[in-house]
Amino acid sequence: MFQTTRRRLALWYTGVTAILLLVFASGFYLYVRGTLIERVDDTLSHVVEVVQRSLVVEASNADLSPLDSPFIVNLEASFGDPPDAVDDDRIDLEWFSAEGDLLWSTLSEVLEVPIRLGYRGETVEIADDYLLRQLTQRVMLNGNVLGYLRVSHPWFEVTKPARQLFIDLSLGTSLLVGLVATTGWFLSGLAIEPIQDSYQHLKQFTADASHELRNPIALIQTNVQVALADPELEMPEQRQQLEVIERLTQRLGRLVDDLLFLARQDSGMLEIDYQPCPLDAVLMEVVEDQRALATSKGVHLHLHLEETGAEMVPSEEPFSVIGDYDQLVRLFTNLVSNGIQYTPAEGRVRVTLKQSLRQGIPYLKAMVEDEGLGIPAEAIPHVFDRFYRADPARQRSLISATQQPVSSGKVMGTGLGLAIAQAICHNHQGQMSVSSRLQQGTLFTVTLPQQLSRKIDVKSAPSEEINQLP
Repeated sequence: MFQTTRRRLALWYTGVTAILLLVFASGFYLYVRGTLIERVDDTLSHVVEVVQRSLVVEASNADLSPLDSPFIVNLEASFGDPPDAVDDDRIDLEWFSAEGDLLWSTLSEVLEVPIRLGYRGETVEIADDYLLRQLTQRVMLNGNVLGYLRVSHPWFEVTKPARQLFIDLSLGTSLLVGLVATTGWFLSGLAIEPIQDSYQHLKQFTADASHELRNPIALIQTNVQVALADPELEMPEQRQQLEVIERLTQRLGRLVDDLLFLARQDSGMLEIDYQPCPLDAVLMEVVEDQRALATSKGVHLHLHLEETGAEMVPSEEPFSVIGDYDQLVRLFTNLVSNGIQYTPAEGRVRVTLKQSLRQGIPYLKAMVEDEGLGIPAEAIPHVFDRFYRADPARQRSLISATQQPVSSGKVMGTGLGLAIAQAICHNHQGQMSVSSRLQQGTLFTVTLPQQLSRKIDVKSAPSEEINQLP
């Protein structure tokens, strides 16, 4: 339980920190990439301004139509000879006429890119893995278009540092997440340690208190029985009071035994003797022990053993499991006694045992079905909780249905029987389910494997390992 809580704390701490780091790294990456793009665009704009100021414009001597510009740009005086392309990171210039014809360029090859005017740069794909950042502006003089100037800058000036930054941030974030996970695991251990110590002290106290209470309870019960056996006790009122004390003492003794069992189960001190165990013999013993109670209440108690199916492998011990005989007796005693307790007179409690196969693995399925008042649907998920009791109206309905008044000394169960039954079932790698219908009855189904899939060390980690069994 505590290891699971510790893992959850560490995972939450790591997850939240990882999300924050991811948000920070993404924001930082986008900010740096945007800054690089802005710097390239500023460079292109500056180059355009410098080139525009250095243009040599002359009057045109040719016969012009009314739509033609009276001015022309002297390309040789303005640009000179195109330089040789030696640097991959240089800025290239292109000059287009007013009609859009390329007149001068520093590029070694003509780009098949149409002229697109804009005040901001745009990224253009020239070839695979070859991108350019371009800025194109119209050059005018006295309202006349002289031409178009396009400036290009290699895009790897942005992609290269951005890619390197992405790699660095990924590695850094991964390392930080790993460091945070380690730190979170350490800190969650420190945080859970005092809680674990307190819980261990509480479990130890419960076990010690339950153990210490057994002796005085046994002494009280013995003295009461001695007093009841005294032939000189003639007053009916005193005998009735002693009988009430005896019943309450018995109930208190059962409660102490149940608490001691659960405390040992939680603390890992419960010793389980796994041996080949005939489950049919267990159920026969339970039925015989409970038959007197069933007869006194007018309830019919039956045990039915189903024959081995054709799909099962014949065996000398078809109903044998690996388990603790005494614990299995306690499990089914709780279920059968519950069925008898909540079944009205002339009702039936049926105990059925049969074999079944699940994914090729042999299982034994024991079913305890009663004809009692049933369990409300909203209470079924909680019936295995400790000290959980269904609606008290169910108790009143039970008394009315059986027409048996309950004296002040006869108190219903402690609310621990089903919790103990489920713990024993988990100790044997089994499953327990319940289905019920109001005023019709309840069915408890216990499914136990005939062979344990692995050895269970209940002393080491019962509350974690056993609860995770299928």
